[in-house]
This record gives sequence, structure tokens and C-alpha cells, in this order.
Amino acid sequence: MILRFTALLLAALSLISCAAPGTTTATTPQGFAFGLWGDMPYKKAGDDTKLPAVLQSINRSDIAFSIYDGDIKDGSSKCTDAIFADALTMFNSMAKPLVYVAGDNEWTDCHRLNNGGYDPLERLTHLRRVMYPTVNSLGQSPMAMEHQGKLGDKYVENTRFSHGGVVFVGINMPGSNNNVVLNDRECKAKSARTTAQCDTANAEYLERDAANVVWLAAAFAHAKAQNALGLVVTVQADPGFDLPETEDVDESTAPRYSGYRNFMNALVQQTEQFKGQVLFVHGDTHFFKMDKPLYSPGKALPNLTRLQTFGSPVLHWVRVKVDPGTAHVFEVQPVIVRQP
Repeated sequence: MILRFTALLLAALSLISCAAPGTTTATTPQGFAFGLWGDMPYKKAGDDTKLPAVLQSINRSDIAFSIYDGDIKDGSSKCTDAIFADALTMFNSMAKPLVYVAGDNEWTDCHRLNNGGYDPLERLTHLRRVMYPTVNSLGQSPMAMEHQGKLGDKYVENTRFSHGGVVFVGINMPGSNNNVVLNDRECKAKSARTTAQCDTANAEYLERDAANVVWLAAAFAHAKAQNALGLVVTVQADPGFDLPETEDVDESTAPRYSGYRNFMNALVQQTEQFKGQVLFVHGDTHFFKMDKPLYSPGKALPNLTRLQTFGSPVLHWVRVKVDPGTAHVFEVQPVIVRQP
């Protein structure tokens, strides 16, 4: 009996000694890090000379992958095919997988005269065909992703994947009020658009917004089914958070943010019913910020954190560590890139 007990004890100790610190089990995912960046390079801001240091910093880091939250060019330059080709070259220079989320400068704003007067929906079709060439991510070591639409079709740009106990979802919700055109004056201002094109834009918004809400709900359902620690939702637009944090001003109710209300209401409802942490990531406003802006300045939605990434002309990126051993799950670190 003593010999048998000793043998069992030794076997147990050998199993413990083989498990290095941080080793994952079926119920305890291992920690990892991922990167967030976007709104670069803007040629008119002189970003081309600063960009290599950013790419090098990301490539030398310990991240598992990075997510680019839109705007592959500035908002006053032409929306040529070459812009997309250059972005693909940049993304495919990344050593780790790169997930691209569409921004307004590459499609919704292309109607502007200084953008070349393109049809935004034609540019969106081009974006879907070119920027999502396969079901996998971009980068030198692409990873598998799920898409809401088939390759080349509507909503192929809405993506989803899981990593280390966290679900990641990318959604095409860009700036410029999510492609909503409020009136005829806005339609024609410094624009090549016709009234018919603006009517088509609003119809496109309604259809895509409904699809986005469906994809968001599917992501939360997927996260719940996996018993995920957290969910990361990435879009390009700043949906009108109450930036001044004043009790008597709610910026999200302004007409220029009306294109986001339906989606943001759905995000709140889904987050309320989710036990894990939600990290809502966006670019668009070009400065780093992290806060808990929902429900209101005086009342936080406790398990939702907003993270806004850097953008031109301030070219830095954000490293997020996922730590399964902490209640907040996401540890955010702005990475300041020193220029040569």
C-alpha cells in the first residue's frame, strides 16, 4: 500500500513539474498580446518617412497579430486603385497576421471633388474585391477568419476569429456618419454626387447597418457559446461619444452621428447580456484614448471599454495584452515609436 501510494505521489509530482508556469489547460487560456493601429500613412502629412519605424516596431514586437482600424489614406487625396495596392503591400509586409477593417477615406468620402469624384459604392465594391483576396487575413503568416459574406460579395469585410479565449469581430462602420446623407445640401457640397447617388447611399446604409447588427449579435452568441473571456469589436468610426464628458451635452444625439445609433444601441444591449469583457476599438479621431463612455458620463457600462487608436500625424500603435488571470482581461499599452 505504501509503495502504491508513493508511486501515485511521484506520478502526480511529475505531472506538476512538467507544467511550466503559464501553461494553458482546456479551461484556462494562455495570455497573449495583439496590436492595434490605423489612420496612416497620410502622404500630405509627411507620414511616408515616419511609417517604416512603426512597421518595424510592430514587426519586432511579441504580438500574435494586429488589427488595422481603417483609413489607408488621408481624406483629401484621390481614391485611386494604386492606394489600395499600396495598402496591400504595407499589410503584407507585416510579419504576423494583419486584419484590415475598412475606413471612410477609402470609400465613403471618395465622392469629394478632391478625392477624384468617385462613386463611393463603386469604391466599396473595389475594396471588397481587392482588400479581401482570400478568406485568410493579410500579412506574411496569414490566419483563418470567418466572413459574413462570400469573397467579392457584400459584407465580406465583416470578419470574425477567435484566439486565446477571446472573440474578435471586425465591422464595416466607417466615419462620415456611416455613409448616411442627411440632406441635399450635404449631398452636393464639394461633391460629385447626384441626388440619386445620395438616395442610393442611404439605402446602402440601411442594408449594411442591419447586416452589421446581425453580425454583431452572431459574434456575441459565438462568444457565449465558447464561454469566452472577452470580445473585441473593431470599427473605424468614432460613433459620437460624448467627448467633452458634460452632463448636458450628448454628442451622440447630433444628426451627424445618426448613422451609428442603431448599431450602438445593439452593442449596449448585447454587452449587458454578456458576462465577459468587451473592448470596443475605433480610430477616426487620431488620438489615443481609453474610457468607459457608455451609458453616460455619470454612469458606466461596467464591462465595456472604448479604445481609440493613434492616427496621422502622430504615428504610434497600441499593444493589448490579454491576461486570463485578471478580471478586466485587457491590459492596454500605448507604444510610442521613436523616429530615426
